Formats: sequence, structure tokens, C-alpha cells
Amino acid sequence: MLELLFLLLPVAAGYGWIMGRNSVRQAQRKQSSILSKHYYKGLNFLLSDQPDKAVDTLIKMINVNSDTVETHIAMGSFFRHRGEIDRAIKVHQNLVSRDELQPAQRENALRELGHDYTQAGFLERAENAFLQLLNSEKHYLVAQQQLFSIYQTTKEWERAIELAEHMVQCHGDNDDVCERLAHFYCEQAAVELKNESQGAALTLLQKAVNADEHAVRPWLMLGDIALEQKRFTDANAYFTQVAERDINWFSEAVPSLEKIAEETDDWDSFQKNLEAHWQECATSYLAMVDVLMKRGETAQAAEYLLEQLRKRPTMRGFKTLMGLYIDQLTDQTTADSLRLLKELVEKQMLQRPKYRCGSCGFSGRKLYWLCPSCKKWGVVKPIKGLDGE
Repeated sequence: MLELLFLLLPVAAGYGWIMGRNSVRQAQRKQSSILSKHYYKGLNFLLSDQPDKAVDTLIKMINVNSDTVETHIAMGSFFRHRGEIDRAIKVHQNLVSRDELQPAQRENALRELGHDYTQAGFLERAENAFLQLLNSEKHYLVAQQQLFSIYQTTKEWERAIELAEHMVQCHGDNDDVCERLAHFYCEQAAVELKNESQGAALTLLQKAVNADEHAVRPWLMLGDIALEQKRFTDANAYFTQVAERDINWFSEAVPSLEKIAEETDDWDSFQKNLEAHWQECATSYLAMVDVLMKRGETAQAAEYLLEQLRKRPTMRGFKTLMGLYIDQLTDQTTADSLRLLKELVEKQMLQRPKYRCGSCGFSGRKLYWLCPSCKKWGVVKPIKGLDGE
């Protein structure tokens, strides 16, 4: 009897193994059947133009198989690109709320949810989503860019400064971040000036100078403040720094330097600044013409201007030259003809832009430090060539 029992043990073990295997297979078939049922049901809703029911059905699949997370993320992104933001938010919110998601999967879903909120105009919710991603090695750059965009839109310059300083502290100096930071300081300084807090504005502008050594905007703003306060020596030093930082912006400093010369009657210093950079812009050599005219040297001014126009022709220079010739003409008929031509040139110039974005090509007559089109800082500059400088 005992021997028979020992003989039956292997048989029982084998039977148990077979039954267990069949049970697992049966559970897998059942799970696959449920998954397929939900999948095809959701697909049917989509094809039947019932996206709300499709979203609800496909979301249920998460409870069955967490491997479908990436599929759901893609589905939510698809809804967002179609403009169905509410459905995209619903899908991605469902994912983010799941405790069983892997950290990487949750970060991916959170990034997409942040984009959903941004496109929907829920900027506060988008900010909260991207703030959670700042410590992510994979997504912190995207989060940083999105947060900067949000703060620029809402003009929360203090928040933008705080974020930029944090990024510099955590990830070291970065040219793009440093340039942004300098502009953020300048924007906040403009707010302080509007509130008549010149001390706070000066502190912020000094920080802007330290943040980006190539920035010209803080020097222009410092010069304007000093000029308003009649600190002409300081103002002259500030505006002179513009050419040292970026020669393309010297044309913006010349009118202020000329005003300082008028106030101090120091035309020699002004002329010295112009002679150092006259070839860089039309504004510079036209200012030199003004200096010669103030001295009564009209003929020399016309000769000088003609020489510069041969080297660097511009519509502004041509208009000024016609004005000089009109003043010297004794023949009224010829003078009237030139005067008419000068007026036509002036009208044409008023229709031409003064500034152009080097990134997207946006142009206009008003200076924007943040391009309204591509939303980049410091890419809008004075136009060079026949229609500009």
C-alpha cells in the first residue's frame, strides 16, 4: 500500500502542474479577451464619431494593462493636435493620477498634460505641471522653456527672474538663460521706473549688466536714466558702452549722445565717438553732417555726406543730401523739383520698417526686445542696408 502511495505522488505532482498551467493560460486568455473587447469597443466608438465614449472606454484599459500608457499618451496628444483639448486633458489627467505608473511614464504624461493646459489657456495649471518637472533630468529643459513662456505671457518678471537664477545656480551659466535673465531684469526695472522707484531700477539694471556681458539694453536704459537726471558724464559713459557690447545697436545711442553734446556744448567728444564708428550706421554719419552744419560748414557737410553715400548708400542719407542741395540752390524751379522728390522719399521711408527679427523675419517700425512672432529675446535689430542703417 505504501509503495503504491509513493508511485502516485509523481502522478499527482504532474497533474497539479498541468492544471496550474491551464489555469494561468485561462486567466491570460480572459485578460486578453477583456483587453481586446475594450480595444475594439473603443475603436468602434472612434469610427462611429463618438469620441467621448471612445475616451471613456480606452481609459478603462489602463486598469487592465499598464503597458498601454504610451498608447494613451499618444492618444491624448492626438486629441490635442486636433484641437480637442478637453479630451486630451481627460486622458492625460487619468494617467497622472495613477499610482502604478513608473516615474518615467508619469513624467511623460505630466509633460503632455502641461502642454494641454497651456494650449487651453489654463496657465496656472500648466505652471504647476511644469514646476514638477524641473527636477527631471529628461524634461527640465522643456519645463524651463515652457515656464519662461508662461511668465513672459503673464509678465510675471519676478517669477521669471527667480526661475532663471535657479537654473543658472543648478545648471551653470548658459548663454540663452543669461540673455533671458538680463532682459527679465530690464523688464522689471521698467516696472520699477513706472512706479518711480529709480533706486530699485538701477539695482536691477546693474544685475542685468552682470548677467550678460553682451547685453546693450541695460546700458541704453542706464543712459536714459542718467540723461533724465542730467548726469551727462555718466550718461555719455553708458551710451558709449553700447558700441563696445554690440556695434549693431550704436545707431540707438547716437541721438542721445548728440543730445548730451547739445546740453554740454562738448561737440569734440561727440565727434570723436562718431569718427570711431561712423562706418557702422547711417545715423552716425548723418549726425556728423549735423555737427558740420552747426558749424556753418554747409558745403563741407554736403561733400562729406556724398562721400559716405558712395561707401554706404541709404535712403536716409539720400534724403538728407537733397535737403542740403535745396538750401544751396538759387534756381527755384530746380529747388521745387528736388523738394518734391525729397517729400516722396520721406513718404516711402515712413512705409518701410526700421527693425527686423533675425530669427523669423518679423519687421516693424517699433523696437521689440521680445519678438512678437517667434517669442525670442534680442533677435530684433535695426535694419541694415539701403532702407535702414
